[in-house]
Amino acid sequence: MRPRPRPPVNGRGIFSGTGLIVTGLAATVVALLVPLWSYADRQDDPASANVLSAQTVTTPYGPLSAQDRDFVTRVRLAGLWELPAGELAQRKGTTPAVRTAGRHLVDGHTSLDAHVRTVATQLGIALPNEPNEQQKQWLATLDTAQGQDFDRQFAGLLRLAHGRVFSLVAQIRAGTQNSLVRDLADDANATVLDHIRVLEATGYVDFAALARDLAASAAPVPTPSEVDPGAAEPVEPSAGQASRGQASPGETVPLPPAGSSPPPATSSP
Repeated sequence: MRPRPRPPVNGRGIFSGTGLIVTGLAATVVALLVPLWSYADRQDDPASANVLSAQTVTTPYGPLSAQDRDFVTRVRLAGLWELPAGELAQRKGTTPAVRTAGRHLVDGHTSLDAHVRTVATQLGIALPNEPNEQQKQWLATLDTAQGQDFDRQFAGLLRLAHGRVFSLVAQIRAGTQNSLVRDLADDANATVLDHIRVLEATGYVDFAALARDLAASAAPVPTPSEVDPGAAEPVEPSAGQASRGQASPGETVPLPPAGSSPPPATSSP
């Protein structure tokens, strides 16, 4: 008797369960290997590596970026004009609120300047010893203003300056990898917020003009090419602000000189 032919077994071949698994594994291997083959013959871009190393250096406290160094410089520059502006307010302010704001500026920047000079010494950052040209003009304006005009100029100029730096402090605090810069940003944040509050408490801040000025001067954190301790900061004064005087400020900045150590040697992070 001839054996009965067996019926075909369903599910065998490439479309069976096992075949689908094998096919899927093969596709996965190909997907993993193709990117490796496509990049095997590529070489690293030396230009990109050089840009990175030029912008960021290694320190015992973590990577120090160009934005970190610029921030340290800006903290020093802020104290170089805001502290003497506070001294002017203590002497020339016509109301207790203006004089109180001046005292807060003097106390805050005396402490913050000591902190920034310590950080700069530890990180090898050379700091400026005088305000930039725009800040000198602001001081000259306050030096010549009298009475309530001084009160308005003081509150308007200082509130605008603090509003600009407030957002920069937040960006640096959120993104820096350097522990010393992080601590400095914490200190600067508390100081700036205190000054914003006491300046607004004077009653002389024009919030509509302030909003226009802040919107007009809004800009990202400066690029490495802008990191220059002697460079003037960009400004966009409102139409309602008084024209800036060109005379030298009448106050001698009562701050100890900053360290003059050169920036650290460039190296890859």
